[in-house]
Amino acid sequence: MKIILVAVGKLKEKFLQDGVAEYLKRLRPFAKVEIREVMECRTVEEEGQKLLAQIPKDAFKFVLDVASVELTSENFAKKIAALSLHGKSDIAFVIGGAFGLSEEVKQVADFRLSLSPMTFTHQMTRLVLVEQIYRAFKINRGEPYHY
Repeated sequence: MKIILVAVGKLKEKFLQDGVAEYLKRLRPFAKVEIREVMECRTVEEEGQKLLAQIPKDAFKFVLDVASVELTSENFAKKIAALSLHGKSDIAFVIGGAFGLSEEVKQVADFRLSLSPMTFTHQMTRLVLVEQIYRAFKINRGEPYHY
């Protein structure tokens, strides 16, 4: 399985960089993970165009949107497992910038996902997301991690 994280901006804080790097390392046995970053723009429409250009056409597209569906870790794991069983080998996760996502990006989503009703920085979202992806693989393999 290949997972592509498409995100606006670079991680600036060292603790976020270190956290994301740790979970990317932990994910290596389960999936190939690639992060594609696009530069912040003046408008969400401009960012949207750049994000869309980085999303593989045949990938299943999770678009992170606070006003969308929340899943438990277990149900998120089931969703990942179901995609694999149905032949989806590429999964893209799209994280917008500080001002959110354009409607055009939201419209291409195969699934709109909210990590929480709380608001996180788009940089913090990246760390929470890679941790949840790792947790999903551990749950699906029945391995200890999820308590």
